[in-house]
Amino acid sequence: MMILDAHIARLDGSTGTLADITQGRPALLVNVASKCGLTPQYTALETLQKDYESRGFTVVGFPCNQFGGQEPGSADEIQEFCSATYGVTFPLTEKIDVNGDGRHAVYQELTKATDQDGNDGDVQWNFEKFVIGADGAVVQRFSPQVTPDDPRVVAAIESTLS
Repeated sequence: MMILDAHIARLDGSTGTLADITQGRPALLVNVASKCGLTPQYTALETLQKDYESRGFTVVGFPCNQFGGQEPGSADEIQEFCSATYGVTFPLTEKIDVNGDGRHAVYQELTKATDQDGNDGDVQWNFEKFVIGADGAVVQRFSPQVTPDDPRVVAAIESTLS
C-alpha cells in the first residue's frame, strides 16, 4: 500500500487520505502527545510549519496515547491544547496507535524505515519524526530525542524541496 493512500481522519473528524492532508507536499510526520516531557517540541514543529509552508512543505501531527497515557484527551481537548498553548496551525489527525496490533496503516509503512542509529520497527516514544517526500517515500526517520530544529532534520526537509 502506498502511504499516501492510507485513510485517516483529521482531528476535526473530516475523513480522507494522508494525501488529502499533505496535499501532495513533502511532510514531517510526528506522533504527538500533550502531556509528555517532549511536548515543548510543538514550538519547533510550528516554527518548521511557518518557515517551510510557503515552500510547499507541511508538518502533520498524529496524536497517540500509547506511551504512558500522555495523550488522554478528546479530539476537542487536543485541538484546544495545541492551538492555545503552542499556536499549532499544522494539520492534526485523529488519535491513532503507532505500535501493536492496532497500528494505523500510515505507521505500518513508516516503521519499516530506519532512524539515524539504524533502528526500525516500533516507534520508541512520543515525537518520533519521519520526513517523507511528496511521493510518500520516507526520506529519513529521527528518534524522539532529536528535536525538530536539529540541523539533520532541517537538512532532510530541505532535501525534499525544489
